Order: sequence, then C-alpha cells, then structure tokens
Amino acid sequence: MTEKREIYLDHAASTPTDPRVVEAMLPYFTQIYGNASGLHKQARASARAIDEARHKVADILSCSAKEIVFTACGSESDNIAIRGVAWAQRQAGKGHHLITTPVEHHAVDHTFNQLCDKFGFEQTVVPVDRYGVVNPADIAAAIRPDTVLISVMYANNEVGSIQPIAEIGALARQRVITFHTDAVQAAAYESLNVDSLNVDLLAISGHKIYAPKGIGILYVRKNTPLLSPFTGGSHENNRRPGTENVPYIVGIAKALELVQEHRSTENERQGALRDRLISSILQMIPESQLTGHPVRRLPNHASFVFAGCEADAILMHLDMAGIEAASGSACTTGMPEPSHVLTAMGIPHDLALSALRLTVGRQTTEADVETVLNILPGVIEKVRQLNPAYEPAF
Repeated sequence: MTEKREIYLDHAASTPTDPRVVEAMLPYFTQIYGNASGLHKQARASARAIDEARHKVADILSCSAKEIVFTACGSESDNIAIRGVAWAQRQAGKGHHLITTPVEHHAVDHTFNQLCDKFGFEQTVVPVDRYGVVNPADIAAAIRPDTVLISVMYANNEVGSIQPIAEIGALARQRVITFHTDAVQAAAYESLNVDSLNVDLLAISGHKIYAPKGIGILYVRKNTPLLSPFTGGSHENNRRPGTENVPYIVGIAKALELVQEHRSTENERQGALRDRLISSILQMIPESQLTGHPVRRLPNHASFVFAGCEADAILMHLDMAGIEAASGSACTTGMPEPSHVLTAMGIPHDLALSALRLTVGRQTTEADVETVLNILPGVIEKVRQLNPAYEPAF
C-alpha cells in the first residue's frame, strides 16, 4: 500500500533543517565542544568557528563582523534591539517616543506595548493600507522631536506583503532616528544589504531559513545606542551574555549562506508555485479573496480569506487530507479572535476568522500544488455546508 505524501505548506512558521546545515553542525557537538571563552585548544577551535560564522553572516549583510550578534531566536533579537535602543536613548535624554505599525509580529508590538504600559514610553502606531503596507509619508508625519526608534517589519508573516524598508530607513536616517526591522520572513527571499536598506538593526531567525530552532541573529550598526536587557558575561560584545551555542551558530551561518546563494533560482521556482496557487484558488473558489499585496509579496507566500468559513475547520479537513497549512502567525494559531494583521487591513471580523496561509518551500513540487488545488475547493464547500449561517452571495 502506497503511503500518502505529506504536503507541508507552512514554511512561514518553520522550515526543515537543511541536511547540509546539519552536516556543518555535527562536529561541534562531539568533536569540537570547548567553551569558546577558554584558552586551550578546544576553546580556541570553538572561538574560531564562531568567528568564521560571524564573518560569513557579515559578508552577506555587507557589514562588519563586530556588528553581528548571535541570539536564541528572532523574537529575542527584536527584544534586544527595541528595548536596548529605547532604554539607551531615554537614559541619554534623547526622548521616549516610538513609531511602529499595527501589522508587526508580536515580538515587536507586544514589546512596544510593554515599554509604554510599564516603562512610560509613548508610541504612534501608523496605519497600513488594505494590503498591509505602510506609507513612508505616514511614518514621516508621525515623527516627533522626541522620537528615538522606528520599527517596521521587512515582510509580513501572515499576508506576505513587503514593506518599503529602504524608503523608511532613508527618512529615519535624515532625521537621525534609529531604525529597526524584523527581517525574519524576508531573510530567505530578499536582499539583506543593510546599507541599501538603510537599517540600524535587523533581526533574523534560524528556523525560517532551514537552520534549527533556537538560534537567531541581530545586526546592530556601529554606534547605535543600545543598553542590553541582559546582564552576565561579556559575550557578543556585551550585548547578549551566555556561553555561545557553537553548533547552532555554525548552522545559522551555513543556512543563511545557502538561502542567499540560491535566492534567485528559488524565488523564481517558488514564485511560480505561489502564482499557480493564487490564480487557481481565486478562480476555482467563489467568494475567495487574496490577502496581502498582489505583487509586492514574498515569492513563497499565498494567503486568503473565504466567506462562510472558519479557519480551524479548513485546517482540520486539509490536515486529514495530508496537507499541512496555517491560518496565520504560528504564534497566534488557535486564538478565537481574528488576526490583528487582517483587522488592521480592514478585513471584517467574520471574514478574518477564515484566514488560510499556504507557504511553499524548497521541497514543494508542482505535483504538491496540483494536489492542493484538487482538494481545497471541496474542503471549502464542505465547511460552508456545515455552517448554517452561510448564504452564498450568488
């Protein structure tokens, strides 16, 4: 009996670790295991591996190796950046006003909210358009004399829209305001040249780029004011104390190298799969709607809402058919309230509860996409039939 193929379309939530990444990591578990802070041979070998990984990442970001900080994840990178700059700037008497958008990952918006609720900061949340994209002119209009930090994500995790980061960074630089971007979703698909992007801080997560969970990167531009929220040893240039996770650091550097090396060909291949999903679903399923920007979106990302459906029911039926998808952010799945991203885009409450996100990846094939297109219309029809409140629009 032939086993049914598992079709994984949740790469925005997590990716499988690349075997080449695993291979690069393995020696640092059992052969080179010294604490990099020591002076003996094992310690020097670990320190050398970290240094080589740091330089590899710096080359990709076109920055100095001293500006690279290894962290435990993208959320930690965001926290260090946002809290660190906010606290340092207030301590220096520069101000206490922050600017962000309503479509950020919770690692950003919850951190902003806590800074305001518990630490006396003020924030302006600049609205987005129906595609989830912010207008740089609106960011400029929100700037005050006491603004010390602007944070706008590079690409959205729920709807795939890409923000005009370079433009926002340019205006932040003109006004001498620190600019942070969460690049977790963009790192595998977009340029990470920090000078071209005009960013001062940039966060990356390992498990979104085919590295393991539990490792991240934070770029901190030289002379950026940052008071680390952590205390302890002097690791990571006094920004992130704790004995370095050498195998995972080696792994994320290798993973970033691989995704950037194959970015052009994979963007084209995955983009074709995404386009096939989008065009076919919108054509085949009545009362379906694409969420996010129709053009300026990640090449692997397709997201929709369907009238008369609930996301959990859609996901359950897809899972039973061997298709693994998501309703939005992996950090909020299962919540009864609609996505804050979709509501910020003006999507009505009930429609927002039907969100479906299909994100392809390296192992996704054309046959996988065709299987999804054969199954999804029937799933939507079945879910609608089970909803007594649903009345077809035509």
